[in-house]
Amino acid sequence: MTTTILICSYLEPELVERIEREGDVTVIYRPDLLPTPRYTCDHTGTPRELSEAQVAQWRDALARAEVTFDFDWLEVAHMTENCPKLRWIQGTSAGIGGLMERTGLNAAPLVTTTAGGVHGVPLAEFALTGALYFTKGLVTLRRWQAAHHWQRFTTQQLRGRRALVVGLGGMGREIVRLFDAVGVEAWGMGRPGREYRVAGLSRLVERRDLDSALPEVDVLVLSCPLTKETEGMIGAAQIALLPAHAVVVNVSRGQLVDQVALTEALRTGRLAGACLDVFDVEPLPPEDPLWDLDNVIVSPHSASTVASENEALVDLFIDNLGRFRRGEPLKNLYDPVAGY
Repeated sequence: MTTTILICSYLEPELVERIEREGDVTVIYRPDLLPTPRYTCDHTGTPRELSEAQVAQWRDALARAEVTFDFDWLEVAHMTENCPKLRWIQGTSAGIGGLMERTGLNAAPLVTTTAGGVHGVPLAEFALTGALYFTKGLVTLRRWQAAHHWQRFTTQQLRGRRALVVGLGGMGREIVRLFDAVGVEAWGMGRPGREYRVAGLSRLVERRDLDSALPEVDVLVLSCPLTKETEGMIGAAQIALLPAHAVVVNVSRGQLVDQVALTEALRTGRLAGACLDVFDVEPLPPEDPLWDLDNVIVSPHSASTVASENEALVDLFIDNLGRFRRGEPLKNLYDPVAGY
């Protein structure tokens, strides 16, 4: 049986051809009807102003689709009505829980898979970058360089320090692996009630023990999904428990952290630094004080985006496509109860 696949965000032509070569598939790819990418591997893009005829063409494509690569950009909340033949959505992000809840798709009778694991390596590298940036005194070096100031000084060593990685999915496991490889003692915290066998993990911290663990942590890395259980997990009380030399890295979602309390701790020197890829409000407003703190790295929610991302996404999609057609369990199946 031929499977009709609709690609809903920009892909390079050679990657579309890879999907087409899978055989027994009809691939619908209309880049002229999709948002214009602003950068390599942009899956949001700048929305197009479609004519009535173009809207009709897009809706016709939706009506034919049995599988979609990414979500409908035009009317995502109406995918169940506009895609009557749809059986499976392959997302291009690991964190789709918020989208699923906002649009009501979490209650739809659809199979949805995430891009979990695809972004693990770049996010782990970003987390390591943040830890090294503050441990090796780059804040001071940048300040002195701007002033043309030469002064010998002493830095710290990352090896032998301790990181707590909150979230042990595909991203968290890669962060643990990389930290362990450079000699950082990696602790991890996963979902309550689950067992985790993670290479390089030296201690599994239970959620109930988070507060008692924080004073012993040099680097706190947030890499867990945003759910009702994790929202606000790192509040003012938790920030106050971290040592003054600690660094916070957030590659999850801004809503996990009390951003006001974090900003105050950074402004007063209560914390050494923060490496942030996500924020309460995005884009980060120009007047937000985080922009002007030299002990903060502000990344525009781009730490996971590397030039090879689309290749990795297509690798995952083709693997899952084979599983889908054989009736086998899919990788990264979205769980509407857990929210990820």
